Amino acid sequence: MAKKGKKYVEAAKLIDSSKKYTVEEAVALLPQTVCTKFTSSVELAVKTNANPKYNDQMIRATTTLPHGTGKTVKIAVFTTEDNTADAKKAGADVVGYTELLSKIEKGEINFDVLITTPDLIRELAKVAKILGPRGLMPSPKAGTVATNIADAVNEIKKGKIEFRLDKTGNIHALVGKVNFSAEQLVDNVNALLAAIDANRPTGVKGKLIKKIVLSTTMGPWISLEA
Repeated sequence: MAKKGKKYVEAAKLIDSSKKYTVEEAVALLPQTVCTKFTSSVELAVKTNANPKYNDQMIRATTTLPHGTGKTVKIAVFTTEDNTADAKKAGADVVGYTELLSKIEKGEINFDVLITTPDLIRELAKVAKILGPRGLMPSPKAGTVATNIADAVNEIKKGKIEFRLDKTGNIHALVGKVNFSAEQLVDNVNALLAAIDANRPTGVKGKLIKKIVLSTTMGPWISLEA
């Protein structure tokens, strides 16, 4: 087991490991658990009773965090020339067609999100093995396959995120930065938890959520009331 740093150990002492904190209590404690010299992100992790091996237990959806994640998201749009102007006007950082596809094939990926239109998704099939493992393959469920490119770009810029189960049945998502106000972080956490509940899989019987924890980058986890 890796040895924890001094800052982590000191921060962990401030957390009652036997307690389940309210969102408000956890958010108030977060600034004291910072272990980095840079502005830490705040991450929410949710352990569920869902099994992603079964289609009727899978969770994959999007929601818009009221105050965004605080992270600058670089958006690429794979589109033909007729949509280029609209994509750039909406704030897309990279816009292209043949040239963009060629760069992806070479592994030259300098974006965080890739958006395209339904008619072009088949053309990205040849690079699915490159985009897929990076979580960059456009999908209607993620809001990255859209008929209106400008709207899709705007939504992501405003704080739209995708959340999904990983192989172990957990959901991890950024919900802001430690320099957000307490009210902003509480709003974002509650928005994500509400979205997870709203997308409860039909195949899960009984309680969906086992455990919820909140933390700063490289900081100790704070358990929340589930």
